[in-house]
Amino acid sequence: MAWIFGLSAECGVDESKAKLFAQYFEGVTWTLSNERLCQCRTDVFQDIDENWWCRVYPNNISEIGIESPESAYLMTELGILFYQHLRTASEFRYALVGIEVDEFRTYSELVQDPSALSIPGLVVAEEVGQALGLSSAYRPFCHGYIWLPYEGEIYNPLMASPSLKNKLNELLLAS
Repeated sequence: MAWIFGLSAECGVDESKAKLFAQYFEGVTWTLSNERLCQCRTDVFQDIDENWWCRVYPNNISEIGIESPESAYLMTELGILFYQHLRTASEFRYALVGIEVDEFRTYSELVQDPSALSIPGLVVAEEVGQALGLSSAYRPFCHGYIWLPYEGEIYNPLMASPSLKNKLNELLLAS
C-alpha cells in the first residue's frame, strides 16, 4: 500500500475552481536540499458531498511514508514549499499538506465535527472559518485565508519498523 505525501485542497461545488487550482500546481518543480528534483502532478475528483478537490503530489519522494528522520526532513521541506506556493494559488475553501491527506475531511464532516478543525497545517478560507466558528489559534495565512501553522512531518520509529512494533507488542502482552 502506498503512503502518498502531498497537498489536497477542497474547492467547493464548482469543478472549474478545482481545475484552475490543478493548473496552478501542475508541473511545478522544486529542488530539495538533497539535490533531488520533485515535480508536481495533479488530479481533480469529486467527493461524496459532490464538492471538488484537487490533489497535488510530487514525484521522486517516498511513497511508503516516513521511514527515516531524513525522509521526515525532506517531506517537511517539501511541505513548506507547498505552503509557500499555496499562498498565491487560485481560490479554494480549505487545504492540507501531509501523508494521505486526500479528501481528509468532507465539508459536511467539518461542519459536524469541529474537532476536525484542529489539524496543524489546515488552511481555511476566512469566510469558511467564520461560518464554522474557528478558534483564535488560527493565524493569517495570506489574503482571505487563515491557518493553524504547519508543524512538519514526524519520524515515528514504531510506525516505520515492524521489528520495533513487534517488540513493543510483546512488552504490552507481558503486562
